[in-house]
Amino acid sequence: MLVKTFCAAVNGMEVTTVTVEVSITRGVLFHLTGLADAAVKESHDRIAAALLNTGYKFPVADITANLAPADLKKEGSSFDLPLAIAILAANDKMSNDRLKAFMLVGELSLDGTLQPVKGVLPIAIKARADKFQGIIVPKANEHEAAVVDKLEVYGMENILQVIDFLNGTTNPEPCYVDTRKEFYEHQYAFDLDFADVRGQENVKRALEVAAAGGHNLIMVGPPGSGKSMMAKRLPSILPPLSLAESLETTQIHSIAGKLGRDAGLITQRPFRSPHHTISEVALVGGGANPMPGEITLAHNGVLFCDELPEFNKHTLEVLRQPLEDRHITISRAKYTVTYPCSFMFVASMNPCPCGYFADPTHHCVCTPGQIQKYLAKISGPLMDRIDIQCEIAPLPFKDISQAAAGESSAVIRERVIRARAIQTERFREYRNVHCNAQMSERLIHTFAEPDKASMELLRNAMERLKLSARAYNRILKVARSIADLEGSEAVLSQHIAEAIGYRNLDRSDWAER
Repeated sequence: MLVKTFCAAVNGMEVTTVTVEVSITRGVLFHLTGLADAAVKESHDRIAAALLNTGYKFPVADITANLAPADLKKEGSSFDLPLAIAILAANDKMSNDRLKAFMLVGELSLDGTLQPVKGVLPIAIKARADKFQGIIVPKANEHEAAVVDKLEVYGMENILQVIDFLNGTTNPEPCYVDTRKEFYEHQYAFDLDFADVRGQENVKRALEVAAAGGHNLIMVGPPGSGKSMMAKRLPSILPPLSLAESLETTQIHSIAGKLGRDAGLITQRPFRSPHHTISEVALVGGGANPMPGEITLAHNGVLFCDELPEFNKHTLEVLRQPLEDRHITISRAKYTVTYPCSFMFVASMNPCPCGYFADPTHHCVCTPGQIQKYLAKISGPLMDRIDIQCEIAPLPFKDISQAAAGESSAVIRERVIRARAIQTERFREYRNVHCNAQMSERLIHTFAEPDKASMELLRNAMERLKLSARAYNRILKVARSIADLEGSEAVLSQHIAEAIGYRNLDRSDWAER
């Protein structure tokens, strides 16, 4: 007897419906075809034990199971449930009338319990697109799949519940999630707030400008000056995720297996802070079984690299193309996958090897040559993609103890949202341009061209401070964001002056002060 059930395979961000075909004839062998990896092939042993421990016998017969399309690689344990159900139906141990209406996903424990698997959300989206009536998933993945509307989602604890449901002996209610209510309720629930940061008003201003225009930023300062503390609060002032961005972000984390039990939509922008010992593959993605890297997990959010010069130089260099293209294509001999990676790049570093260059409270023991060598660990092309370079000075105790609480993140975020709304309207006719940081040369000349007085100020500053040529466009982009924060249509001299102040590392005499 031939029976078909349905599952799905996730490769990169693409999901393909997989038809699980099981044919039983006289014999004693089990054949599994369809380019299955080791985890899928091991399903035979898990299924046999699960059926035995739930009151069913694994058929003593010649069983051929095929995962179609046969030329698509199948990975992971999510095929256990559809294989087990197909084997039972082909052996006349259960009804097969409802199998074509549902997609099945789940890993089987030896006692028949369903264990959670990765990638349930994109699989549920694919099930809806392919007009399935519903999807059956492990109970732990139920909330994740129920984010998809117009699809019946049934979370099951074990294979017996699945059999009873497909036989029609039980009729549980599908899981329902009010996606919009859940999404909007948790958008502004931040644990960290800029109101906790005492002083450092110039740095908070730089972070506000960066958030307003989507600019990459680096903070340079001695240990303990507050670089990491302020970077971690950056998501609290970014514009909230749209529902489409939230769904896209949640899919990525679902594929990577980063969603917790009973997790729904991700409602806040991701903040990823990898350790400086991270490998190239872990940063950009890939591996034997391709998985998203840190830059993809930071999509629609922030990638924070603390102590930037301590990262391996070759690892940092792989960031150059993703920062420009906002997607990463990983090509290997056996596969090619493309992941999105549109994120704000935020970094921090000490100004020198000892950490105390230009610190008024500590003596720096580094020579200018050592400082230059330390800064040279970050290549020019990578620094070229960082619009704002901000110096941080440590606050003395009397300033920390006397400083009043700063502006709350909610107040700053409102200004950022207004500035982003201006940019959304400005770039509505330009594809893949959503904020000032993404402007091309042509768009800079169209929307950020300064007046004559401002251009003269910029020319004098570049000559006097010996700024590099690459600083020119960055200054204009940042000035455009500063003007948007003030609601100014034109880029004025005060906007240019503030933007020039954010290019400290471009100064030729920076290490000699």
